[in-house]
Amino acid sequence: MLNSITSLFKQLLEGNDLGHSAQADTNLAIACLLCEVAGADHQIEAVEVEAKRHLLSKLLNIDETAAQTLLSRAEASSKESASLYDFTSQLRELSQETRFELIKAMWEIANADGNIDPLEDSVIRKTAELLYVDHSEFIRAKLAVTQSNDSD
Repeated sequence: MLNSITSLFKQLLEGNDLGHSAQADTNLAIACLLCEVAGADHQIEAVEVEAKRHLLSKLLNIDETAAQTLLSRAEASSKESASLYDFTSQLRELSQETRFELIKAMWEIANADGNIDPLEDSVIRKTAELLYVDHSEFIRAKLAVTQSNDSD
């Protein structure tokens, strides 16, 4: 903790834009959550990797190359993390609609291989709870993804 405070003061003294750093942390947290759901069933298929990159690009309005770079960082952070709270605690200030879109993106990744594993479901459910997404919105996001795939 003392190292974090020292680092913060050092950044302030150097004139770094801490607001930009918070945005980068938010983007990394979003990417980490997408990695968490993809890896929940311990089987990451190529279609899930592609879905992560595409959805991250869409969510954050960044190009595919930037999305891939962010996902590489996120995979490392995700492996070091002790819980989903490490990521969700940084995202509670997002708008309700943005949090809904994140949950929906997580469902899309879980369903990318055509099968939603119970472990993937559990990660998404816990994330929704930690982000204060209403259960009805959690279900609406799931149905939006699963019903659109049924009609394809």
